[in-house]
Amino acid sequence: MKLSELVGKEIVNIYDGMRLGTVGESDLVIDCETGEVVSIILPNKGNFINLWVDRQKLIIPWDTVRKIGREVIVVELDETHPRLKNSSV
Repeated sequence: MKLSELVGKEIVNIYDGMRLGTVGESDLVIDCETGEVVSIILPNKGNFINLWVDRQKLIIPWDTVRKIGREVIVVELDETHPRLKNSSV
């Protein structure tokens, strides 16, 4: 599958039905040696009270992707999964 085929697809968590974001607003981490996608990094769209403080990003490991459809990418992240990591602006 080409990266261009992923752009615009909504990412939905099958565990809770939450819309997590869209490919295109995200970054992909790619293994340089194998060319495989390692993870999808989505910006947090939560409360941005102060834009100058550290923001959180949602890291979605590629192995949690369950299905890639015509309009959505279904992932499975449950409450035991380390979902959020701090990141500097």
